[in-house]
Order: sequence, then structure tokens, then C-alpha cells
Amino acid sequence: MAAAAAAAVGGPQPSQSEVPEQGPALDKAATAAHLKAALSRPDNRAGAEELQALLERVLNAERPLAGAAGGEEAAGGGGGPGAAEEDALEWCKCLLAGGGGYDEFCAAVRAYDPAALCGLVWTANFVAYRCRTCGISPCMSLCAECFHQGDHTGHDFNMFRSQAGGACDCGDSNVMRESGFCRRHQIKSSSNIPCVPKDLLMMSEFVLPRFIFCLIQYLREGYNEPAADVPSEKDLNKVLQLLEPQISFLEDLTKMGGAMRSVLTQVLTNQQNYKDLTSGLGENACAKKSHEKYLVALKSSGLTYPEDKLVYGVQEPSAGASALLVQGLAGAPGALGQAESSDEEDQDGGQGLGKRKRVKLSSGTKDQSIMDVLKHKSFLEELLFWTIKYEFPQKMVTFLLNMLPDQEYKVAFTKTFVQHYAFIMKTLKKSHESDTMSNRIVHISVQLFSNEELARQVTEECQLLDIMVTVLLYMMESCLIKSELQDEENSLHVVVNCGEALLKNNTYWPLVSDFINILSHQSVAKRFLEDHGLLVTWMNFVSFFQGMNLNKRELNEHVEFESQTYYAAFAAELEACAQPMWGLLSHCKVRETQEYTRNVVRYCLEALQDWFDAINFVDEPAPNQVTFHLPLHRYYAMFLSKAVKCQELDLDSLLPDQEMLMKLMIHPLQIQASLAEIHSNMWVRNGLQIKGQAMTYVQSHFCNSMIDPDIYLLQVCASRLDPDYFISSVFERFKVVDLLTMASQHHNTVLDVEHERSMLEGALTFLVILLSLRLHLGMSDDEILRAEMVAQLCMNDRTHSSLLDLIPENPNPKSGIIPGSYSFESVLSAVADFKAPVFEPGGSMQQGMYTPKAEVWGQEFDPVMVILRTVYRRDVQSAMDRYTAFLKQSGKFPGNPWPPYKKRASLHPSYKGLMRLLHCKTLHIVLFTLLYKILMDHQNLSEHVLCMVLYLIELGLENSAEDDSEEEVSMGGPERCHDSWFPGSNLISNMRHFINYVRVRVPVTAPELKRDSLAGTSSDDLGSLQNSGTAQVFSLVAERRKKFQEIINRSSSEANQVIRPPYTPKKWSAPGSAPPLTTAILEIKESILSLLIKLHHKLSGKQNSYYPPWLDDIEVLIQPEIPKYNHGDGITAVERILLKSAMQSRMNKRIIEEICRKVTPPVPPKKITAAEKKTLDKEERRQKARERQQKLLAEFASRQKSFMETAMDVDSPENEIPMEIAAAEPQVSEAVYDCVICGQSGPSSEDRPAGLVVLLQASSVLGQCRDNAEPKKLPITEEEQIYPWDTCAAVHDVRLSLLQRYFKDSSCLLAVSIGWEGGVYVQTCGHTLHIDCHKSYMESLRNDQVLQGFSVDKGEFTCPLCRQFANSVLPCYPGSNVESNLWQRSSNKSTQDLIKEVEELQGRPGAFPSETNLSKEMESVMKDIKNTTQKKYRDYSKTPGSPDNDFLFMYSVARTNLELELIHRGGSLCSGGASTAGKRSCLNQLFHVLALHMRLYTIDSEYNPWKKLTQLVEDMNSQLGNEEQQPEVPILYHDVTSLLLIQILMMPQPLRKEHFSCIVKVLFTLLYTQALAALSVKGSEEDRSAWKHAGALRKNTCDAEKSCEVLLSFVIGELSKGKLYCEEGAQECAVVSPTAWSPESMEKYIQAFCLPFLRISSLLQHHLFGEDLPSCQEEEEFSVLASCLGLLPAFYQTDHPFLSASCLDWPVTALDIITQWCSEIRSFTERHAEQGKALLIQESRWKLPHLLQLPENYNTIFQYYHRKTCSVCTKVPKDPAVCLVCGTFVCLKGLCCKQQSYCECVLHSQNCGAGTGIFLLINASVIIIIRGHRFCLWGSVYLDAHGEEDRDLRRGKPLYICEERYRVLEQQWISHTFDHINKRWGPHYNGL
Repeated sequence: MAAAAAAAVGGPQPSQSEVPEQGPALDKAATAAHLKAALSRPDNRAGAEELQALLERVLNAERPLAGAAGGEEAAGGGGGPGAAEEDALEWCKCLLAGGGGYDEFCAAVRAYDPAALCGLVWTANFVAYRCRTCGISPCMSLCAECFHQGDHTGHDFNMFRSQAGGACDCGDSNVMRESGFCRRHQIKSSSNIPCVPKDLLMMSEFVLPRFIFCLIQYLREGYNEPAADVPSEKDLNKVLQLLEPQISFLEDLTKMGGAMRSVLTQVLTNQQNYKDLTSGLGENACAKKSHEKYLVALKSSGLTYPEDKLVYGVQEPSAGASALLVQGLAGAPGALGQAESSDEEDQDGGQGLGKRKRVKLSSGTKDQSIMDVLKHKSFLEELLFWTIKYEFPQKMVTFLLNMLPDQEYKVAFTKTFVQHYAFIMKTLKKSHESDTMSNRIVHISVQLFSNEELARQVTEECQLLDIMVTVLLYMMESCLIKSELQDEENSLHVVVNCGEALLKNNTYWPLVSDFINILSHQSVAKRFLEDHGLLVTWMNFVSFFQGMNLNKRELNEHVEFESQTYYAAFAAELEACAQPMWGLLSHCKVRETQEYTRNVVRYCLEALQDWFDAINFVDEPAPNQVTFHLPLHRYYAMFLSKAVKCQELDLDSLLPDQEMLMKLMIHPLQIQASLAEIHSNMWVRNGLQIKGQAMTYVQSHFCNSMIDPDIYLLQVCASRLDPDYFISSVFERFKVVDLLTMASQHHNTVLDVEHERSMLEGALTFLVILLSLRLHLGMSDDEILRAEMVAQLCMNDRTHSSLLDLIPENPNPKSGIIPGSYSFESVLSAVADFKAPVFEPGGSMQQGMYTPKAEVWGQEFDPVMVILRTVYRRDVQSAMDRYTAFLKQSGKFPGNPWPPYKKRASLHPSYKGLMRLLHCKTLHIVLFTLLYKILMDHQNLSEHVLCMVLYLIELGLENSAEDDSEEEVSMGGPERCHDSWFPGSNLISNMRHFINYVRVRVPVTAPELKRDSLAGTSSDDLGSLQNSGTAQVFSLVAERRKKFQEIINRSSSEANQVIRPPYTPKKWSAPGSAPPLTTAILEIKESILSLLIKLHHKLSGKQNSYYPPWLDDIEVLIQPEIPKYNHGDGITAVERILLKSAMQSRMNKRIIEEICRKVTPPVPPKKITAAEKKTLDKEERRQKARERQQKLLAEFASRQKSFMETAMDVDSPENEIPMEIAAAEPQVSEAVYDCVICGQSGPSSEDRPAGLVVLLQASSVLGQCRDNAEPKKLPITEEEQIYPWDTCAAVHDVRLSLLQRYFKDSSCLLAVSIGWEGGVYVQTCGHTLHIDCHKSYMESLRNDQVLQGFSVDKGEFTCPLCRQFANSVLPCYPGSNVESNLWQRSSNKSTQDLIKEVEELQGRPGAFPSETNLSKEMESVMKDIKNTTQKKYRDYSKTPGSPDNDFLFMYSVARTNLELELIHRGGSLCSGGASTAGKRSCLNQLFHVLALHMRLYTIDSEYNPWKKLTQLVEDMNSQLGNEEQQPEVPILYHDVTSLLLIQILMMPQPLRKEHFSCIVKVLFTLLYTQALAALSVKGSEEDRSAWKHAGALRKNTCDAEKSCEVLLSFVIGELSKGKLYCEEGAQECAVVSPTAWSPESMEKYIQAFCLPFLRISSLLQHHLFGEDLPSCQEEEEFSVLASCLGLLPAFYQTDHPFLSASCLDWPVTALDIITQWCSEIRSFTERHAEQGKALLIQESRWKLPHLLQLPENYNTIFQYYHRKTCSVCTKVPKDPAVCLVCGTFVCLKGLCCKQQSYCECVLHSQNCGAGTGIFLLINASVIIIIRGHRFCLWGSVYLDAHGEEDRDLRRGKPLYICEERYRVLEQQWISHTFDHINKRWGPHYNGL
């Protein structure tokens, strides 16, 4: 059937026989060659037709996919669709290659690749680089290869993980500077590439169009319209999976290079090809069907196909319109058609939006065509259409992007992309996977729009800007709701609904991002700014956001549901409004661009006017409402600022009339007042989210698009409006008007009393900020940067990255290189010092910090800037605390300072009017009133209020009005004094103006009334008073209303009205039970100056404390700055102000002097009423209580601290008794233990034992010791692998298995120690508890539901006292101290007697003590110790479960703990002393437990090594006789330290000192013999004969037994009887020591051989008998330890050089016993000489364990490991990690490498560290610690240049090793303190 269908189209066809249906590959190749030949002929029509026919048949869309998309059954039966497709692909490959091999063809094409561009395309999560120094576009990125091959040293680059995918820009000079190109792409190589031969790609030109058409047919076939809004994503994915091979084939073609790409471009863009193949006309049913599907898909997408309207009878546009509205897609063509005809229209009545103005676009039809018409003219266009339909499959995206290096394609593709832009938006809105889709869209668009040339071209040819703006507008129109701001009923304004998915999920992001991207190009931005129609549309778009997310204050109930929509609102304003604004602003920097600014400002004001009309705004904002979103205001403000700052425009030419200014200031001012309300907890019923909004509004990423423009706009309004109007508006908005009265009582109609104080503080603080902030009023960019940086550093020390983050940069990320990254560094070094990261002993890691320099605190600390920039109020306090500390430290001021006053930069002339606020009567009246109230102690005033009042006065003095030089101000006639408060508006003269009487409205109950009636009668006549300057009632509100009327009516006649309209409370005041008001007259008789002087007295608490400084030193008035006054408290501030006012005016100076002369009487106390007194007392009491509480807390803290210090380090004496039993106190009969749970102290008894809190952990640290000092490096190339054969653990393993091969198993297990790997380490914090108390403590932990960081079921807990982690309790053996004296006295028994005693004591079988609580606990702790480590680290015996295993394990536990302590002491005992480890050591108790258990096993007296050591055994031969059983291990092969532990633990405890010394002496003789034997093996044959000879000469001297030479010669003699020194071995060994052995070097070797034993013995002695270790030099260590152990005779002289042999004390004749020992070896070496020799040389000189050495630069690790494949699953792991102990590469969390439910890291931590693993996570640069079943993030040992970690490599800056940190890590590993120092542990459930 397929062939028949194909025949219908292809025209004349060859018969079936000619073209083999499905021949083998050979036939394909032959056919291909034949066709190629046919096509190469000049007349190739026949060949072309033949090929067409073949392709028709092979590439037939009917066959393979028809079943797959329609239903599953096809895939199941009939071989599946795969076979046919593969066949088709094979055909294509053959045909392309024209009969040759496909691979050769690829290679041939590649040869013609002019690779000028890299163009490598990557997908998400790829590691790429960005260099800001080389980038022209901020989106520039490079693949790792190009980056490392280019030269970027010293550049500002970082590495990043791609989020959306990207492409490498190397070689593209539009996007990056050529200096940054890599070596491969530097050469413009197009010149020297030969021309492509015509016939090479000829076949491709014929085959590819059919192939691509086939692909498109598949896509058409596979697409089914999702039914009823449920997209069948499954189906789509299925189709895509089936098409994977085809798309991959195309992708491979693009990778063949430029030649193939240009063929593909021809195919994709050729319109004729497309028309011929896809028109769907003609008789072919299949093609027709396919074309119909295509049209259906178009139609269902709400798109029309222009020409076919009539053919298919689709009635556009009306049918489309209804369909669209049903689908809920706004922007239907029909709707728009109506919009053009009528201005008002009902848009989507379902939403109930009401009427509103509709956008009129600049040209009538443009809009509709943008949104709804798509006509495809080429394969490329239809391919993109389907790519969008299928929601951007990754493969398709990669294919389309891989083609981009072809310039012709790039242009065509960009135009196609723009043409489909509206369709992309519609698909995105419907998509369920909008996140993924967004990333894919941006992946494409960023490649297209970052290129300025291309963007400009598309803007000109395809109306790119119109399309983008329209599409954005349409997108937002689908989620509009009616605005409820101001006038809820009649508002015509609509805003976006922030709760809609579109905004909540940030779906608009890709479109906005593209828009910002193209606006970063100057040529495009200029077109935008010139096009008035576009600007109107854009302002219309911005107005959708104006007033969104309105908050209404909840007055009664707490809001039920806290909406979180504010995130969406802030993000939308920042991304959709502010960032495009910053993009546009960046192009308005010079004079020539003035016109653009005028355009924007003009349309912005028009939009604002429309907005005010739409919300019916008159002059009062609606109460209890606030929106933080006023983008129109902010556009207006920012363009004004730019115009004045950069474009030299006249500000007034851009400003509207006064009425508009009044309206403009209302909403920003409302926000400022709301901020104060929110911080005063007035919005508390709205939930936490309202605080979140207030914080976001000022937060560093938002502040310069939000609060800064708002404050600037208010500054502009203030500088142009009447100052009295402005000031009164402020106090009215902050609702504190009623508070500003002279009366001591008032009634506030709009504010609760408890909020008054903070609202007043808010109002004054706002005024201070408004008047002192200069961000947009004339500061240069560098000054702004400096001020921001100082403010942030004053709050806290900051890291470099957090500073970068906190300093508000121009928030448009696309605006190019960060503004001033160079100036950033230079400013930073000017204002701050770097504090390198320090390490606290607690192990908490510090980052490198910057801290302000001293002179910054002295001169630049600006509290105003700090207040403006703090998100949390506590940061202001923090800054003040740091400032206080600085002043104390530098000795500038001892007390609690006030915020310093900082001189301001001068204003830009355009804004001079702002200072009129400081010189207006309204402000002066407010200041006077507040000073008076503070002096009179009225309630609700705080120090902060006074501080701000003084700040405002000082600002006024600094910025005195120019107009009237105040000396000659006449106290003019009544017309000057229309307001009887102050004569003029100049602060300097008003300061000295005395106010005598004030008339106030007070509640009837006020105290003033009673007093004033008397005053009234005593005075002459009230009427006469009236004229002598009694002030009227002062009403701010009336004042403001009047001004507003004035401006509206433009009438000046009312300006001089003296009568004030009475103040009426507003209609929405709370219906409080206000007492009726009446008028009273207060006698004041003060001026601002006199109030200040009295305040000085009040603050200092002394009468007449103020003395004008200029009376002593007239110079004071001339000096500009007096450092004395810069820093201080209120008193200093008052003095500074008085001095300034005296400097500015002689009259003020005179009046100050006068006031000071009059001795002012104290303020009469009678003014305080009882009620006020009560509140004052209450306040005072509260204050005292607070202070008391502070004191108590401080005391408690210090007590706790001192307790911690003693508990953690210096244990109290009674705790030390069990550790180091004091010999001098015989009266103490028994050790006393304090239980930290029940607090009782007492001895540990059999039935109520006490125990030490201990942590048992398995450790393999010992096993990591190596014998060479050369540190192992972390492998960073394939060659450097690490093999652990030279570690201590490996060597011991080899030794044990060697012994087990030749000797009896049970004897082998006594000859060595285990525990080098997986040994159990026991540590304690030194605290004790009763074991029964501990059990109940564990019960309570078990019932505690709180999630702990440890597992109680595994017995884990924290010490109840010091909270140190622990998991067991070690019982304390009840010992009495009296014995200690007995067994420490030296006795005079001979060595022989002692040897006998030891033997007898060992012979006694140790019965297990009766079943007491103590013995039970000892058993259970032994069980714990065994379970601490894995079975494989306990069982070494060949017969599993043999008791020898336990025996070996137990003494090895002792060995492990001693060896580890030795390592903690640095590997030697030179430092001596009882180090801290000693204080907290639990070895004594551990020994008791081990000894108790070891005594249960008796060693047969036959086999007890003690016999062999101390007696000569007669029948040596019997042993050798029985050959069939394996012999015992010869005593010379025994490990002497193990023997020591066995001997001691086999003795009954407590042990006597003399027995201990005896054992050590005996063992030393064996050790010495071993040393001689090893030495003899090491020497050469000549050495041996020389030694033998030398010894023989001295054999009969008196001290032969203590002579090294004698003994050595004897040993050599004995051993040479066997085959030990066979020749072949000798040569090997000779190589070892080419130097001749001198007596010194021999002595040194022997001492080194014996030292480890002496060290362990001394430690043991120290723990068992509490003797101190002496400290010594390194070279004396041997002799000191020997004498300490009693090996050296007491009378030993130290004059001649020390010889180790002098320590020998032989129990029997030396030569005899040596003979006996050597004979055991001799029988063995006769058979196995090599092994015999190996076993003799024991390596005992282990170096301290170390972690691997890491490279200096992190990048070397990262580049090698992040692409390295896992050895188990050969995939590249998602989270690669590397073990820092052994260098193994592992997958973190990798499921591929799981074994029995253990992931690889956990498994490795068990194998490598017995449960402790230290891993470096490659992709995060962090170190993770696994300890048993828990893990924690440790931190990073790699820091950047500023001393900071970069977790997860987010910043991607170069990182360097921090040696100190690595040392800390290593120290914690060696000392096993991970559990104690790191606090944040969590369970890993074996999943790491």
C-alpha cells in the first residue's frame, strides 16, 4: 500500500524491480552510487526523478508512526515502528554519502569547516564560564574548553552552572572582545579554507528537504489537540521519543561544520521547496490529510492561515473570537475589532470588570496581525511552529541552536522566532510545565537578542518592539481585576491580580527578560524612546501594576488567611516595570538624549492623570489602605532625576502644576506613614505578611526601584510646594497632629495612645531623612557607593559577597558590567579593613570580613543612611552599639552617645527649595511645642524624639535661608506678624523669639484649667494680654486645608486670614468617649533658645550647667569645626546647636548670654498631676525592673561561663581522684564520684556503681600512618592513583597473614595486635553518673518527642552536664586509695622473686565475680565495645568464634587507645606532663573492665610466653618433633608491646608497681634481642663478620651481658646456623644501607627500634600509677623514659655517652636464653629463609597520620573530577565526591552504586574509616563528614580571595586552599572530636 500511495505523487516511477525493496546494506550503497552518478550528469532529470521516487517510498510518514500516535497497539505488535525508521535513516546516510562510507563522508565535510565560532550548545546544569572583562553583552558565556584556552588572568570571571542552557560565544565579536577568544577561534580562518567541491554535498541538497518534510509530517500526525484542557503530555512525549533518532541525525549533521550547515540553511529557508512539498494540493491522500491536521492545529491555537480562510470555510474573525473567549484567552481578534471602533467596551463580562479605557495602538491593524495571523512559508517556520506546539522539546531546541553559527540562518531564524512570538506567549500561558518551557524559550532568545546588530535589524524589519510590547500587554490583560484603591464603588482602574498563576509562578519572566535584553542595546532603546505610540502603550502596561496588591488594615479581627501574593507583586514590579526602566535610563545619560526624557515624562504624567481620574482621587487618600506599588510615580521620579543629573534639563520645565504635585505626593507619603504604622504594630491583625512587605520595600534588591524614587519624588514635591502645607500634611498623614499641643493632656481622635510615641518618632525620622538624604540630589555615583557601603559596614562586619549583594546596584542585570566594579574595590579598600578568617577553638568557621576603618566611624558614620537601609530595626541598634564601642575604645566619649550629626553634601541648585521646609513657621511651632513638652515631661515623648528635634534644628542652622540677613529684621507691624507665634520664617531669628502665652484646647478635666483661672484674675485684663502676643490655637489640619484651597482657587485674598476654621474631627475617627474640649491660656514665656538651655540643665541634672564657651575663648566662634563636639550625647548636641546659633547671629549670642545670667529657678514640681505622676512612677518602676533583670541575666551568664570553663577543662579536684590517685593522702579511703544527674557524691559500690560518660567509636586513624614523611597528594590526573600498601594497617595485615600461613593459629593471635583499622577508641568528658540514674535519663530521652540529633535507641545521649556527645557508660571499679600507698612503695625483692610472683599471679584462674550490678554493667559495656566496630575488624582467627579472637580483640582495644593517645601527644612523649588528655582519660577504668574479662581466659601455662621469657626450657626438641601440627610463633617474632598488654591484663587488678616494672624489664631484654636480630639482617655480609669478630673479643669482659657488641656477635653467630643469611638475600639488603655502620648509627637504630615500646609502657605506667611524665629534648627521650620506667640502674652515670644496652637486666644468663630464642627461628628459616627475614624486620617508625595533600587551586580538582566517570557504573555521577583519607572517587547519593541498601559514601566510610568518612563534594566545594549513622556538613577548606567559602560554587570565583582550615579538619579527624565540635548532625539513612 505504501508504494502505491507513493506512486500517486512521484510522477513516472521506476518499476518495483529496479529499486530493491529492502536489500542489504551493499545494495543501498550501490543504489546510492548509481544515483549519485546519474545526478552528476549535466542532464540529471531522470536521476532526480528516480531519487524522488526512492525517497517517497523510504521516507513515508504514513508507515512508521501512524500506529504509535493513534494507539499503543502498533508498538506492541508487528515488530514496532522502529525497524522501518532505522531503515529509512540508513538509506539517508547511504544516499548522503553517495555510496561511500558515511564516516568518511563526515570527515570529508568537516575538512571544509571554517570554524570561526565555537557555538557549542549546552543544556541545563552544564558548567560554563562568564568573563565580565571580555564580555560586551552581559549574557556572554564560554564553554570550559574555550575559557581555559583563552587568557583571562586577572579578569573578573566566574564559573556558573547553566540554568536554562546556553551556547559558547567564543569567536563572536558582537558579544565579546576578541582579546578573550581562545587559541582555536582567534584565527579568522575563512580565508584559507578551500572551496567545497560541488559533488560532495550534492546528494544532501536532494535528500534533506524530503527528510525534513517527513519529520514535519510525523509531527503533524502525532499532534492531537488536548481535549477539554487536559493536555495529553504523555502522547506528545511518546511521539518525541519515537522521533529521537531523526532529530539526533539532524543534530549530528549540524556538527559537521559550516559546509553542511549552509546546505541545511538552504533547505530550511527555501520557500519553493516548502510550497511544492507541503501545499497539500494534488491527489495524495496522505499529504492532504497531513495538511488538514496542520490547519486544524493552527486554528485550535487561535491562529488563522490567511489564504485558506475561504477554502476551509472557517469564518474568521468572529468564530475565532468566540472560541477564544471560551478558552479564556484574552486578546481575541473579534474583541479587538470592536475595541478599535468604540473607546469603551465591556471586556470579558465574566470577570465583572466593568467599563474601562481600552488601549488604542498606534496603527489600527498592527495589533490583530501580531496576535492572530501566522503564515508559514518555509520548513524553518513550520518546524519552529511545531517546536512551540510540543512545548520546546530539548532535542529540537538544541538542533535549532546548533545551526546558529550560520549567519544567514541566524537572521532567518530570528525573524521566524519574532513572527511566532505571540504564539509562544499563548502556548506558555496554557502550559503546565511553564518553568521548563520558560528556560527553553530563554535558552533560544538570549542567543538571538544579545546580539545588538541582529536585534536592530529585526526591530527595523519585523517591528520587534511593537510585537513585544503588544504581547506583554495581552498577556497581562488576561488577569486584570478592578482596583479597590480609593473609591471602591466607582473606580475605573484595573490592576493585575497577583493571585493569578501567571504572576504567582512568574510565567511572564521569559518575555520580560527578552524585552530587557533588547532594551540594553542603544539602537533599539532609542527607537523605543522615539516612538510615541509605543510609549503610550508601555505606560498603559505599567499602569496595570499601579496600585496592585492593595492592603486594607484590619481593625477588629485578625485576618483569617495570610495571603502571600506580595512576593508576586514585588517580583512583578521589579521585573516587568523597574528593570525595563533601568534599561531605558541607561541610554539617557547625555545632553543629546534630552528629547527621550521629555517624551517619557510627558506620557508618564498623562498616565498618572488618567490614573487619578480613574480612581476618583481628589485630595484625601482613603484611610487604612496602602499599596506599595506605584511604578508610574517611580518612572516619573527616576527620569526626572536622570534629566537633572545627566542631561542638564531644567527641572521646572518637566514639572506639572501645583495641584498635580499635591496629588503626586499623597501616595508615596502614605507609604512612608504606613511603614511607621506597621513598625508601631498597628497592622498586626493583617498578619506577618504586611511586615514582609515593609521589609521588602526597603530591602537592598528593591530599595533603589522603590523607596529611593519615592523619597526623591517627595523631595521634589517638597521643594516646589508651600512648606507649611507640606509639613502639616506630613504630621496629618502620620496621625500625630493632636499630639502637637502645649497642653499636658489631649485626645487623639485617630490614634491609640500606645502608638503615638512611635508614630511621632516615625514622622520626625521621615522628615530628617527627607531633608538630609542626597542620593538623587547631587551626589556623584562614587559618593553614593561610598555612603551605601559605609552604612552597611556600620551595621555589621560584612563578607565581600554579602556587601556586593547588599549594595543596591542598578538592578537591571542586563545593563552590562556591574557599574563600578572597579570603583567598588577601591571604595571598599578606602573605607574598610579586611579581617582574615580566624578559627575559634570551638571549631566554628569564620569567613573573611570587612570592618569599617576608625576614621569612617569618626567622620562618615551616617545614622540617617543606616535607618533608611535597615530591613530589621535591630540593625540600627547594632550600628549604634558598634559606634559606642568605637568611641569608648578610642577614648573619644565614655558614655552612651547619640547618633552623630553628619554634614551633608551641598544640594543641586534645582532642589534648593527643599530647605524652605526648615524655615517655615509650621515646623518651628512643632519644634517649639515638642521641646516644651519634653522639658515639662509630658507623656509619650522619648529621647529619640528629642534627638530628631535637635537634628532638625541643626539642619536648619546649617542651611540658613539666604533671603533675609536676620540682623535687621524689624519686629515689623501687624501685617508681618499675621501669625502671632513667630515673626518671620527664618529659624535663626525665630530661635530667640519669646512666646508668652498660648491658647490651647484642652479636655475639661485638664490640670491647666484650675491653675489658669487664678492667672487670669491676677493679670490686668485678658483682652490686653490678647494683643501682647498670645498665640491662637494652632491647628495643622486647618492650616493644610487652607493651603490646599488657596492653590486650587489661586486666590491670594485669603492668605492673610487670621481666623482659623475650627478643627473638626474627621468622619472616620474612633467613637471614643472624648471629654468635651475647652480653651485655656497657658503662660509659657520661653523661646527656643531658652528651652534648649533649660534642656541642657535637665539632661546634665545640674543647675546652671550651661556656660557659653565663647566667654572664655572667643576663637570658638570663628573655628569652623570643633572636634570636641562631633561625638557625644544630648548635652553635646545642645551645646553644639547653641554654639552654631551664636556663630550665625550676634543677637542670638547676646540672648544666650542673658538667659545664662538669670539664675533659672528649677521647674516647679507642682505641674505634675497625680495621674501623670502615676504613669511616670510606673515607667520608672518598669525601667528599674528592666535594669534589675539585665543585671541578673549578666550575672547568670558569667556564672555559667565560669562553670563551663571549669567543667570543660579543669575538673574539680574530687573528680580527679579516680584518674590520678594522690599518694599523699592516706586518710581518703575511697574514690568519690559526683553524679551529674542526681547531684550526690559518693564512692562507686558493687550494688550502685558509678560510671564515666564515654563515647565509643571505631577508628582507622592509626591504620593511616605511613612510614615515609612524603605526604600523599590527592590524585588530579589519571596517572596519580593512590595505593594503600604502605599504610600501617596494610603492613600489619600482611604480617598477620604471613604468620598464620606458617604457625599455629592460636599462637599467632597472641603475637600481634589488631585494631589498626576499626579499633575501638574510648573517650570521656570526665563527668560521672550513677548507672541507675543514667538508665532513667535514657528513658526520659526516649519519651522525649523532640527531634534530637542523635539516636537514643542506639544508646546515644549527651552528657547531662556539658552536653558532649556520648554513647555508653564505663563503670568505675570500686577501689580504695589506701592500697595505693602499699602498692607504690618500692620493695627490695630481687628480680627473681618478682618473676616468680608474676607467674603465680597469672596462674590463678580469674573467676568472674558474683552477679553484682557492677559485674553486669561491666559485661554490658564490653558488649558495647564489641558492637562499636564491625565483625570483620574483630575476627581474625581461622576458626570463627574461637575465644582467641575475643582475647586478641580485648588487649588490642587497650593498644588502640594507648597508641592514639601517643599520636595526640604528637607521636612522642617529649612534652611530658599530664596533658589534657590525661585529665580526661578513662584508661584506668577501661583497664579494669578489660582485665576482668581477660582473666576469664587462661593461657595454658605451657604456652605462656612468660615462661619462655624468663626460664630456660629443657626439652626444646619435643616441640620440633611433631611436624604434623604447625609450630608456635617463635618468641622473636612476637610483638613486644602486645606481650606487655597481655602480661598486665592477665594479672589480678589492681596491679602492684613492682610487678609492672618487672614485666617491663623482662620484655625489654626480648625487645633488645629483636633489635639486634633486625640489625644483623640489615647489615651486609662484611658488616656481619666485622661485628661478629668485634664482639667475640669482648666476650669475657665483666659486663658482657650489657655490651651491645658482644650480644650482637652472639646473635649473628646463633642465627647464621640457619639459612637466614643466605647470599641472595644479602645482596638485596646490602643495597638498603650503602653507608658503613658506625657504632653511633647502630646505637641510633637500636634506640629507634625500642622507643615505641618505651613510650607505650611509660604511658601505661602514667595511667595505672598516676606518675607524671617528665618532659625532655628529643634526643634524650630514650634515656629519660628508660629511667622513668626503672630500667636504668639508679647509680647510672651520665658523663659518657648513653648506651641502650645499659638498661638490660637479664632474668637468666643472657647467652643461654638468646640461644633458646634463636633456635626457634633457626628451624623455621631452614625452610623459609625469605619470610623469616621479613618477619624479623618489624617497621616501628610510623609517621603521624595525615589527610591527603590538596592542590592550591580548587579548579584543578573540579576540572578533573566533575566530568570523571564512576568506576562502578561508568556514568558521570550527579554528585561526585572524593575521600580525603584515601583519595577514592565515590558517587554521593548515587543509586547506581548502591549495595545492600547502602549508598557508596556510607559504604566507603565503613571500609575506609570504620564508620568515619571525610568527603569533599566536588560540585559544592564543601566537606561532608559521615560518622556512623549521622552526617554533617563541615564547611569548606577552599576560600576565595576575600576569605569566603563558596558553597555549591554559586559565585564561581576562583577558590584557594586555606591551610589553617585544613589543619583544623585534620586535627579533628586525628583527635576523634567531630562529634563534639560540629553541632549540626542529621541521620543519613544510608542514603549518601
